[in-house]
Amino acid sequence: MENAQVKKRNPIFTILRFILFVGLGVFFIWLSLRDLSKEDMRAIWDSMGSINHLSCWLLLISAAIMAILADVARAVRAKILIEPLGYKPRFSMVFYSVMICYLANLALPRLGEILRCSFLQRFENVPFQKSLGTVLTERAVDIICWLALLLVVIGMNTGMLSNVIIDHETQTSVGMWMEQKGLSILGNYFIYILIGAILLIWLLLRLTRRWWSKYAWCMKIRNFFVGLWQGIISIKDLPHPGRYIFWTVVMWICYYLGTYLCFFAIPYLHGLGPGAALAVLTFGTIAFMISQGGLGSYPLITAGILLMYGVNYTHGLAAGWIGWILQTAVALLVGFASLFLSSFYKKQDSSIVKPETES
Repeated sequence: MENAQVKKRNPIFTILRFILFVGLGVFFIWLSLRDLSKEDMRAIWDSMGSINHLSCWLLLISAAIMAILADVARAVRAKILIEPLGYKPRFSMVFYSVMICYLANLALPRLGEILRCSFLQRFENVPFQKSLGTVLTERAVDIICWLALLLVVIGMNTGMLSNVIIDHETQTSVGMWMEQKGLSILGNYFIYILIGAILLIWLLLRLTRRWWSKYAWCMKIRNFFVGLWQGIISIKDLPHPGRYIFWTVVMWICYYLGTYLCFFAIPYLHGLGPGAALAVLTFGTIAFMISQGGLGSYPLITAGILLMYGVNYTHGLAAGWIGWILQTAVALLVGFASLFLSSFYKKQDSSIVKPETES
């Protein structure tokens, strides 16, 4: 059913989404380059050209390996979440699905999650809705971890943030803006109305179950959301929760080391400490949320963060482009390799026990 839904999606809507997110990336590129002179542009190219030693390239390769190891840890986490649902997919196929997800997201945001779940359904017979539920759980855990890192970075750089003005008319700093936004969320009545509406719909569905359960199409929709919910709450059924926590920590450590190794590969970032790398990792993650594959926004955000650490804007922009190119190259190379290698695998039923049919 889910594959049919993907095929029936309006192509005009898909094209418009693609144009929107690529357009955002192009806008951020323009925003980052609009005030640069020819001398500044030459300085950026010279900064990127400073990576001309074998040791620098080896460090960049090491950073790429760390990014791949982070993806390996992500695949291990995914497999740990799927197994309590009664399936034991091959680790190689779970890893391929993760990399194909990244590859697809470079083309169209959120397409990767759909293809990842479809991939596991096709090759490992893991129901689409259940694997989608585990993906949503992964994303929720990632957001919690990212918010924790954000609080640490803000705590480490409170003084710096207070000096970064984002609204010159009101003299609002980044720290003041984040504080205001946090308070405004608590005072936003729309959130409480939305929660109330969700609870009301749930109550109506419970009270009218005998009526709508007579219709097959209603039951199909119900079974889809039941499977989705089972995937989301699969984390509570983990026999060894410590394993999931361990691999989550390993994943973020690998992401961090990949960022920090880039600092050692770029000559003018050698003097910066580990705190700067943590800030770039944390704030740089936002770039991949707001534009196509972080296009344009990642260099812009990286330059802004490094500016707080005394790195001039053109050098910071060059460092951001180096980091973005490295991450994109890993996603492209390993993603296409995963597509190629998975074509040699035969389909199998990964069910540990035959799943019970929802009624």
